[in-house]
Amino acid sequence: MSNKPSVLEEAQASTAQAEPPHEGEAIAVAKELAEAKKRRLPNNRQIGMGAAIGVGSAAIVAGLLYWRGGRKDRK
Repeated sequence: MSNKPSVLEEAQASTAQAEPPHEGEAIAVAKELAEAKKRRLPNNRQIGMGAAIGVGSAAIVAGLLYWRGGRKDRK
């Protein structure tokens, strides 16, 4: 048998030696993640614009579906 440690032992040793983040760094990272999450969320103006566009496009489609353009045989 060789004196070389197994791959599993090497992996455990490398993860055990990793230094945990300092308290100040962890707080900074948490604040940065919270700010990024806030930027990704849509605001009320964007939600209102989306609703207006959806209602408007539905009205256009309904108008096109029910339009009976220039027919002479109306009943």
